[in-house]
Amino acid sequence: MADLDGARSAPANTNTDSPSPKSVLRSKLFWVAVLYFAEGFPLGIFYEVLPVFFRVQDVELSDIGFLSLLGLAWSIKFLWAPAVDRYRHHRTWMLVVDFAMAAILLTLAVHAEFGTWIWFAIAIFTLLSATNDIAIDGYTVEMLDKHELGLANGVRIALYRGALISTGALLAMEKFIGWSGVFAGSALIMAGMGIWCRMAPPELPGGGRTGVSARDELTGVFRNPGVFMPGLFLLIALVAYVSRTPLQLLESDAANRAAGYMPIVALVLIGAAGVSAWLGRRATQATVATAKRGPVFGAFLDMATRPYFMAVVLFILTFKLADQTIGFMIKPFWVDAGFSTAQIGLVSVNIGILLSILGGIAGGWFTDRVGVFRGLWILGLTQIISNLGYVYIAYTFDLPGEVVEQPIRQQALMYTASGIESFTQGLGTGAFLAFLMAIVDKRNAATEFAVLSSIFAVARSVAGWAGGYGAQELGYADFFLITMAFGIPAYFLLPFVRAMLDFMSSNKADPPAASSAPS
Repeated sequence: MADLDGARSAPANTNTDSPSPKSVLRSKLFWVAVLYFAEGFPLGIFYEVLPVFFRVQDVELSDIGFLSLLGLAWSIKFLWAPAVDRYRHHRTWMLVVDFAMAAILLTLAVHAEFGTWIWFAIAIFTLLSATNDIAIDGYTVEMLDKHELGLANGVRIALYRGALISTGALLAMEKFIGWSGVFAGSALIMAGMGIWCRMAPPELPGGGRTGVSARDELTGVFRNPGVFMPGLFLLIALVAYVSRTPLQLLESDAANRAAGYMPIVALVLIGAAGVSAWLGRRATQATVATAKRGPVFGAFLDMATRPYFMAVVLFILTFKLADQTIGFMIKPFWVDAGFSTAQIGLVSVNIGILLSILGGIAGGWFTDRVGVFRGLWILGLTQIISNLGYVYIAYTFDLPGEVVEQPIRQQALMYTASGIESFTQGLGTGAFLAFLMAIVDKRNAATEFAVLSSIFAVARSVAGWAGGYGAQELGYADFFLITMAFGIPAYFLLPFVRAMLDFMSSNKADPPAASSAPS
């Protein structure tokens, strides 16, 4: 493979042996494909395999929704993203966490039965997967130029979904290899991906090292608490709220009482953040400018002080909410409608993911042609309307709750609804990922992308959890219908999205390749 460092820094027309721009792009796209297969595979286990495994074990819908809350690990990954930005070595991070996830999957293979311990195993698995995401996203954002984002996102979506297809194939084979075989095969793939990711080209020079040391930054925290304290209070509030999950898993009266108080603690901390922001409003511009260059909190502060940031946060939370709310209940719906694990793995997962790959590529191509803003609002509508298929089926199908031979017409309707939903989900994702990458500063790529994707993951996890209760209390039909309204609020925020895109386009430039110490 072409050396990406050399490809970026070699002066033009001075070496006839230098790789051509097209060959460099092909090299980048190859590694984007490898890395995002490795990033997507753990998510496939979590979102495609585990809900089916749980439902087959007669776990209630509300508990399957609770499983989604364990995905909040992807929501708090920005807490340790600065460490990856600061100390680099993205490929080593990938290798270590992939091997650790493989070990957990082997444990599930040996003990493939439901029990309390499995909640803790899955929680650790999601923490490791989130760390893998940080390393891969930071490596990739630094590697790509702005004009490559659309095509790269098409490849990214394709291989990310390809990883989900592999989990669907394992699910389809469950009848022959059992759940132990499914998890053992997953462990083998996970370990192999760790080795392959370690073989990627070295990181580009740059990243999170700045002229401000961590010691200097922490000293500034104590001297000018108004600059950092609002962000710190908000981070602690998020951690307090998320801690409800592990406290509830302890299954003790004291832990349950503590979990009940966590929302109140979070609200108090949010209030403290507001008070500290008011008290620190007179912080000097020089202090704030120095703080933004800090290696620990600098990226957070820099993002939070950009114009329109809070409106963009609300947009990220709501843009794919219609898909996110319905998504975690689709596999249980297939189970309750009488479809087998082989049908779910082949059609709902594999064929559905192939269509979402096509949708992602089409969405990336369309976004490159019409621009990120137009791509968002046009393709966002398709992913809302697509829920209608499941609404119709839920109102007309019987739900036997066990595997039955479905009439051809019902199979065709279910497969069609699945295909439309998957394709339009890919369309929206293509535009959405281009938007996130367009508003990231490459100097803090891993941290900033981790923050944005964490915000997105909050909505996904909470929506999946709420979806479990919604489907159980309202029934599938009414619940699927209501989800269509959840994507509408994002459209009221589109003017702020356009303003943020214009601001980043006019204010950011790629940092010089040799501006920072090499990794």
